[in-house]
Amino acid sequence: MSIEQTTSKAHLGAETHQVFNQSSPLENYNLFASDRVLQESLSHYGVEDTEQLLAYGERCGRAEVIQWGFDANEHKPQFESHDRFGHRVDLVKFHPAYHQLMNMALTEGIHSGPWQPDAKNAHLKRAALSYMQSQIDAGHGCPLTMTFASVPTIKLCPSVAETWLPKILNTAYQPENVPYFEKTAVTIGMGMTEKQGGSDVRANTTVAEPVKESGNGALYTINGHKWFLSAPMCDAFLMLAQSSGGLSCFLVPRWREDGQKNGLHVQRLKNKMGNVSNASSELELRQAQGWMVGEEGRGVAAIIEMVALTRFDCMVGSTAGQRQAVVQAVNHARERSSFGARLIDQALMKNVLADLHLEVEGSLALTMRMAKALDNNDDPAEQLLMRLGTAVGKFWICKRTPGHAYEAMECLGGNGVIENCIMPRLYREAPINAIWEGSGNIQALDVLRALQKTPAVLDRWFMEIAKTAGRNTLLDSAVSKLKETFARTGALEFRARYLIEQLALTMQASLLLESAPAAIAEAFIHSRLCGVQAIYGCLPENTDVDAILARVLPDNP
Repeated sequence: MSIEQTTSKAHLGAETHQVFNQSSPLENYNLFASDRVLQESLSHYGVEDTEQLLAYGERCGRAEVIQWGFDANEHKPQFESHDRFGHRVDLVKFHPAYHQLMNMALTEGIHSGPWQPDAKNAHLKRAALSYMQSQIDAGHGCPLTMTFASVPTIKLCPSVAETWLPKILNTAYQPENVPYFEKTAVTIGMGMTEKQGGSDVRANTTVAEPVKESGNGALYTINGHKWFLSAPMCDAFLMLAQSSGGLSCFLVPRWREDGQKNGLHVQRLKNKMGNVSNASSELELRQAQGWMVGEEGRGVAAIIEMVALTRFDCMVGSTAGQRQAVVQAVNHARERSSFGARLIDQALMKNVLADLHLEVEGSLALTMRMAKALDNNDDPAEQLLMRLGTAVGKFWICKRTPGHAYEAMECLGGNGVIENCIMPRLYREAPINAIWEGSGNIQALDVLRALQKTPAVLDRWFMEIAKTAGRNTLLDSAVSKLKETFARTGALEFRARYLIEQLALTMQASLLLESAPAAIAEAFIHSRLCGVQAIYGCLPENTDVDAILARVLPDNP
């Protein structure tokens, strides 16, 4: 027997089985062209020029770009406090994939589009771009959203805005650790919370003292700490500190104007369960220099619009996580067979997948309605809607996402919990937006505060829902019941979560009645407004699950 024959027989003996009945990776597909719900939502609000979105959707779906998301999470940011000679550097190092994702987003203008002059439907378009980008990796979205959301606050100080806004709005990425005045493009972070206070920022103990003059635009020295400072590699940070006039807002750069490193000392990076591609840190401020932004003692008022915009982006990010979880589950179910039939053709799996997709429909409907309100922010009625909408939407969409991610992951069985699958990352990421930028109770209290301070926000909410009054008796009944519940003013705080849940569900139902196919709106209403839905996959028997699933992932994306 020849050597070749012996080798061939040994090789055949080593083959124990063929690999079949496994799904293929979801890659090289267009995230926009394959998303019928996103396309219809934009069209409903008058966005017809979608060439940029179509091109970006193709880019986001490339196998290479999807791999960047995996690599950026596999190789966590690394912190170096000092260089090899002992100089303090406070340097955060990232895998090249992270920088590629940042460069991709910033050069597309995801951070700056709505702030360009004469931009039309810019918040809607930006939300769509961010929605697709977040499906690749959520972590790098943190510095993107903070840079985007910093603009209204920066504008409160003309002298600061003159220097910083052109760099913030520049569609370039310059991650080098050099002074801001040596750059043409910068990113902005935010530092609000401290150990003792958390969301109660008025309990902050960090202190700011004027170098010479005081007030808006003046330079201060700041001493204290920040318990959560995300994206410490940003070029500057909007922070809250106590000045003589009360809690005030400051822009604190990483480098001083004299070219020396500013007194921002990173103590350590947070070891987080999710959002691992993004660096979050604990920070000490030791004679750090920064400019006051806005009126002294009005720090919360100065930074509140930034907070509102980052909360809106939490809605975008969580909706994106829901979408990516569903398309992964449907892609698997189409190609996997069990008990003699494809999973996608089995009744029970159809129920689960259709129910998961209905969640995406409702989340995207509410998110894009708030994006439309942002595009018309000079309209007082839209301002009222947005005032309640960011808190309600952030509470409900973000809080629904963890359970949604788990159920979608289960659709893949054991393959869904393996780390080279995206599902574990989506699952770990799911609780982050629900906690950051104010957890659920904080959002609930914010809603109550808005109702007390500006009662018209509730009237405006119900006015929006009334656009579909009379079209569905179940929704009409739910709205009437909710109004009666609000009329009972006792124990509002105790009942706040239930109230916000109903505000969200009735608004989502109304928006779907207005813009989505009848099968979607009816299924959403019958499954969400007819009692407690304990788990996904409990849709009523008459639900047109085939019509729902046809909207998830077209055959030729």
